[in-house]
Amino acid sequence: MVRFLLLNGPNLNRLGMREPHIYGHTTLAQLEKQLTEFAGEYGAELTCYQSNYEGALIDQIHRAESLYDGIIFNPGAFTHYSYALRDAIASIQTPVIEVHISNIHAREPFRHQSVLAPVTAGQIVGLGVNGYRLAILALLDMVEGKGK
Repeated sequence: MVRFLLLNGPNLNRLGMREPHIYGHTTLAQLEKQLTEFAGEYGAELTCYQSNYEGALIDQIHRAESLYDGIIFNPGAFTHYSYALRDAIASIQTPVIEVHISNIHAREPFRHQSVLAPVTAGQIVGLGVNGYRLAILALLDMVEGKGK
C-alpha cells in the first residue's frame, strides 16, 4: 500500500476559525478526515500531523524517508524563512509537494517567496483545500502512476 504523510505547519490548527475569508470554513479535523477518505479511494494510506513547532516538523520529515512514499506539506509561515525545513526536505529522497490554501503570490509581498519550493517536487497554491487532493494525485502519479 502507498503511504503518504500530510504535514501542516503553524496556525493550520486554526483552520475554519482563522481568517475564513482567506482559508475557508473547513476545520483541520474535517480536512484530515476528507483527505484520508480521498487517499483511501486511491488505495493510499494517509497519516496526518500538525505542529506549530519547526523542530517537530523537521523530525517528521526525517522519519518520513523510511516510512512514507510521499509528503504533502503546508508549511504555513515557515514557507518564507525556514531554511531548516528546506534543508530537512533536501536531505531526504521522499518527494514533497508544497501546498498553500491561498495564493501566496497574490498576497502580502513577504509571502511571495518560498524558500522550500526549490527542493520540493512541486508547489500548489491558491486552490483552497482542493490543492491537497491534487497533491495526493500528483504523488500517486510520481510513486506508482496510480492517479485516476
